[in-house]
Amino acid sequence: MIALITGASAGIGKELAIEFAKDKINLVLVARREEKMLNHALFLETTYGIKVTVIPMDLASSNSAERLYDEIRKQEFKIDFLINNAGFGDHGEFVDSDLAKQEDMINLNILSLTKLTRLFGADMKLRNQGTILNVASDAAFRPGPMMSVYFATKHYVLAFSEAIAEELRPYGVYVCTLCPGSTQSEFGEIAGFGKLDPNSSSPTSAEVAAFGFRQMKKKKVVFIHGRKVRLRAFLTRVMPKGTVRRWVYRQMT
Repeated sequence: MIALITGASAGIGKELAIEFAKDKINLVLVARREEKMLNHALFLETTYGIKVTVIPMDLASSNSAERLYDEIRKQEFKIDFLINNAGFGDHGEFVDSDLAKQEDMINLNILSLTKLTRLFGADMKLRNQGTILNVASDAAFRPGPMMSVYFATKHYVLAFSEAIAEELRPYGVYVCTLCPGSTQSEFGEIAGFGKLDPNSSSPTSAEVAAFGFRQMKKKKVVFIHGRKVRLRAFLTRVMPKGTVRRWVYRQMT
């Protein structure tokens, strides 16, 4: 069996690779940073006795999903697990933001994820077997002033994933969505929040990945990591929308 994991050079993606490796599932790791993936691949192969293939690629670039799919077919890999984990955010007022960065975010968080799901999902449907795990966020459950595009992309990931989970269920293809809250990773630094606080109480990427892997094996469709995060997701669904918007805005400024 083979799992393809995007955004596999760090954070949750890197830790998900370990979870699959523990189950003796071979891996295809995809991200921009080749050296980090090669080092991780060596660790995984040495520690768990699996085969790991590294494909360096920027999935925010034009037609990258198609190029990745073509490379997988060229190497004659049959992908049993597609893990769409790659994504990033950006903090600040939208009208003052770098428009090219927002476009890259949409391309990565939405377009590439959608294309990869379509391409590999079709193969899984033909085989009547396969699993797709899309990584969203608890941001998917509310609007996000000061991170408007990021929150919107994750809302798309959740809504899209839930819909195709029902479409593909009759064909034996399982689709699920992991929605983590704030996590100890590079995400905050890349988004513009500064370096990670060493005293952070947020869960580690390893904890989130282990949770996500367990829920995937239980065939859950949507799973939110952490009791407080689950409560927050529930409250934002029942609270007045104006209250939610102002609450998130105060949190983000």
